[in-house]
Amino acid sequence: MTSATDSDPREDFEDDGWDSDAVLVDGRWVDRTPKRLERVPMLRCETRLMPWLSPQLPLAVSVPWVIADDPFKVRHELIPGSPCPGIDPRHGEAMGTFLSALHRVDPVGAVALGVPDAQTIHDEQQTTHERFRLEVIPRLPSDAWAAARGLLERASPPPTRTCLTHSDLGPDHIRVIGHTVTGVIDWADACIGDPAIDLAWVLNGTSAEFADAVVKAYGVDEELARRAYNLYQIGPWHEVIYGLDADQPDVVDSGLAGVMRRLRRGA
Repeated sequence: MTSATDSDPREDFEDDGWDSDAVLVDGRWVDRTPKRLERVPMLRCETRLMPWLSPQLPLAVSVPWVIADDPFKVRHELIPGSPCPGIDPRHGEAMGTFLSALHRVDPVGAVALGVPDAQTIHDEQQTTHERFRLEVIPRLPSDAWAAARGLLERASPPPTRTCLTHSDLGPDHIRVIGHTVTGVIDWADACIGDPAIDLAWVLNGTSAEFADAVVKAYGVDEELARRAYNLYQIGPWHEVIYGLDADQPDVVDSGLAGVMRRLRRGA
């Protein structure tokens, strides 16, 4: 059995995010600076959203505030813990309950605080999917093109976006100690979107026991589970685009390998 005293949770702090540089200060605070200027509005929105959102959720979340404008920097209290391994059903139950609460939050209130609205996100994702078609599929082996096009069609953005979503919910952003989920971090991509995006990893990148606990606690139906699966399958495509934009060929190669692994899994 893992104990909360097995290690110092600060040792698991990582600062290798795609969008922000993060620094641990005095073992208690996390300072985040965006790597690109276009991410500043998203971080600034996070400072307005999270004080409003935090009391409505059953787990701790990072609540940042601005500490510098030039260069822009925010700070929030460290949520201790390690990345979620996606195995323990108690973590799955906690995440199902958490996501059920998050997806019931008033989306109108979130938009009033600056969260991107449904139409904005739909348009952005349509653009991203066109890039997938033009820039990812041609880089795959030709015998994978038909399967890739089929996945891209199935994962196309739905016309209706219904709730506030974290939108970047993977193991690194779910923090755990022992059998306890200590919190959820990094909310800069929060938007009004399809709830399936937040269920993608917790249902498909985890053990069957973990996923079953999510399904029961959340109340996932068949259609929502199908959308979550398709969004999980297409996850590595985003890594390819990021690698192209950042001129990081190793990231592009890693993303393409992930695309192929998931296409084979879905075959």
